[in-house]
Amino acid sequence: MNYLSNLGLRAPNYDKSPSVPVPPAHAAALDCGWEPIGARIREVASARPNALIAVECYPGVDVDAVAAALAPAIGTTSVFDTRRAHKPTAAIEAMAAPFLGGCDPVFGFLCQTLNMPDFFDAGHIVQEMRCLRAAPAGPRLIIGPGAFVAAPEADIKVYADMPRWEGQLRQRRGEADNLGTRNRGLKASLQYKRSFFLDWRVADRLKTATMEKWDFLLDTTTHDQPKLITGAAHLAALSTAAHRPFRLVPFFDPGPWGGQWMREICDLPDGPPNYAWCFDCVPEENSLLLAFAGGVKVEIPALNLVLRHPRELLGDPVFGRFGPEFPIRFDFLDTMGGGNLSFQVHPNVAFAQRHFGIPYTQDESYYILDVAEGAEVYLGCVNGIRPEEMLADLRAAAAGRKSFDADRFAARFPARKHDHFLIPSGTLHCSGTNSMVLEISATPYIFTFKLWDWDRLGLDGKPRPVNIQRGAEVIRWDRDATYARKHLINRFQDLGKGEGWREERTGLHPAEFIETRRHWFTGAVPHHTGGLRDGSVNVLNLVEGTEAVVESPDGAFEPFPVHYAETFVVPAAVGPYTVRPSGKTDKELATLKASVRAHAPV
Repeated sequence: MNYLSNLGLRAPNYDKSPSVPVPPAHAAALDCGWEPIGARIREVASARPNALIAVECYPGVDVDAVAAALAPAIGTTSVFDTRRAHKPTAAIEAMAAPFLGGCDPVFGFLCQTLNMPDFFDAGHIVQEMRCLRAAPAGPRLIIGPGAFVAAPEADIKVYADMPRWEGQLRQRRGEADNLGTRNRGLKASLQYKRSFFLDWRVADRLKTATMEKWDFLLDTTTHDQPKLITGAAHLAALSTAAHRPFRLVPFFDPGPWGGQWMREICDLPDGPPNYAWCFDCVPEENSLLLAFAGGVKVEIPALNLVLRHPRELLGDPVFGRFGPEFPIRFDFLDTMGGGNLSFQVHPNVAFAQRHFGIPYTQDESYYILDVAEGAEVYLGCVNGIRPEEMLADLRAAAAGRKSFDADRFAARFPARKHDHFLIPSGTLHCSGTNSMVLEISATPYIFTFKLWDWDRLGLDGKPRPVNIQRGAEVIRWDRDATYARKHLINRFQDLGKGEGWREERTGLHPAEFIETRRHWFTGAVPHHTGGLRDGSVNVLNLVEGTEAVVESPDGAFEPFPVHYAETFVVPAAVGPYTVRPSGKTDKELATLKASVRAHAPV
């Protein structure tokens, strides 16, 4: 199918590598390749006899590869790998166990108490540092997770960083260990769970506490393309991003139900049989690209922005409620020419707090970007079903004794372009085949209780795990077809209009903290984040039209172009902004905007 022509697009214009410009004063402050990187560090170290160079490594960074390349580049054989000073494996496993929930791929408890020093034997660190200081004259290198803990007095501090998505890919390939252990080869889902609940939390606390003190940031995202920038350039770029619209680097991933729409619309390479997901706005795991002089781009975790400028990015009310966490997620679910998503349910807030240590849950919605024949959404349960019968059939299907008859138990509704299906936690749901979904949700997406997966295998050739027992604890059986039709589908409300634009509320459900507004426009639409003190970060997607331009009424930032299906973020600190078509048009464009509600909707 030619999805481009169906949408009136002549060619793909989706930007897969959006970037944030580095301020001119810092635009040349980088080095690419190990030899130039080594030369830069040697130059700085030369003013300090026997300089101690500490390279802190985010979980997932290949410490062995970085050390093997960096040590000769800076001209030293005096190297302390912090992993040598870890506590014994049994002690670390015992320390981590309360947060990991056993072998379940989903269940764990968010770690708020452990910090990087807890993973190390303090006496061993003292011994290793004594040996390092006694080494022959010249620079000394300490490298690995916890380097800043072992050497807080280091002369040069380098942070070796990479986005969490790259870490997950390395886990899938068996190339990464979890913090404090050598466990590459462990099932990737369990490595990911350990990262989510433990490793990233510990590392982020150290990152936040030390970011101002970094002399350099080392981009290790691509093994053979290291890039070094000054800590000052990194901070300046983050400050720029916190005060202007920006986009994250989208990540596309195949899946057993995936489709073909994104391959064509987003101009993706052949290779995977399909593309199921696009994580287009998940700052906890996506990247930011920083644009330096000469077109060179440095990839850093977008999370650095959240940790460094949470107030400017989120707004005081949102920061006060969630802390330095980005609570809104936009992503794509592509079943065009693919299959149904898994039949699933998400836990409510009380369940998430009690079992996961998370203060909110994955309420979500499906906004339909595009459809083909037969598109539908499963939402809620059929009126009058007996819960025990459905659960018994699900258990029988999971045991392989029968196939689950979803149509007998799950309510189905046709899906049309620009429909909006609201999915508060506890609601049975899944998108059917031949839909292109813009999923808008709260961020903690690890918590999906799959109930049925249509008798299919995962990409690894094994059955995908289901969680019927825990799903049964949170299903809202009162959310049946009648409830869904009345409360969860196309709850559109006209809010106002102006010259060349009109505004609608599209949801979400009163139980959800996200507010969504749709604007149809042929002219400039006035928007306002509400400001730093009273407002919320805005997340938008151009759901209709080829190209639009985001502008500041007072010229606070350069005009920012966006293209069809691109998600972009407007920090709360921006305040007023406009969105208009990039050229003269009589055809309406549309954006869908999400923010965090300050009050219940009227």
